[in-house]
Amino acid sequence: MLSIDLSTLSSAFLLGLMGSAHCLGMCGGLASALGLHSRPSPLLITTDLNPPDAIDLNQSPFVRLFSYNLGRILSYCIAGIVVGSLGFWLSKQLGSSQILRYLAATMLILMGLYLGQWFNGIAFTEKVGSVLWRFIQPLGKRFMPVRSVKDALLVGMVWGWLPCGLVYSALIWASAEASLLGSALIMLCFGLGTLPSMLATGYFAQQLAHVIQNKAFRASSGLLMISFGIWSLPIIQSSLYKALS
Repeated sequence: MLSIDLSTLSSAFLLGLMGSAHCLGMCGGLASALGLHSRPSPLLITTDLNPPDAIDLNQSPFVRLFSYNLGRILSYCIAGIVVGSLGFWLSKQLGSSQILRYLAATMLILMGLYLGQWFNGIAFTEKVGSVLWRFIQPLGKRFMPVRSVKDALLVGMVWGWLPCGLVYSALIWASAEASLLGSALIMLCFGLGTLPSMLATGYFAQQLAHVIQNKAFRASSGLLMISFGIWSLPIIQSSLYKALS
């Protein structure tokens, strides 16, 4: 039975939202390079009082951008299933999930330190992910440049595996759920948290980036994540349970 709680899913969403400044740096430029932020096609601009019934969605930059991000989030969910199965296997081998829970809490604290820009301890995950990325990256070249919604979706599914310390750290955290569905849900919520920044364009994108990159916002976000990480430590939860019982 799935035992994941709402606070964990909310934290995953907040992590994606608060860490989306990093996503803008890594994936925002990529989306532009792939032509996902190009101007609307003339096919969508008409002064005809009776426009055609069918509109070619493949020519809509927003639809392609949304499809790209949908593919990216799908790849997060697939990765969540993989690490969830690995976590389940490890918990069975160890006879307990305590070690995984300590690992998850540690990753939350490290991600909080990263968000606050105090310590980039999650950088090691990018080095590990770069090994896998060498095998996956060539797949995306088959669908570039992006000319259709399908291409955008498939490119997103490939580039979702881009070596990103924040994403890979979230995967390590998700693996502690030791559940295929639980880990996938964490990565889904994490991915949804990154959507506002990745879909934003123009003036709104500039304002959102300004808020996310604000030192006070990053510091409060980091402290919130660190607090949740400390609270997630089994020894802390055990002590609180004893104190309240």
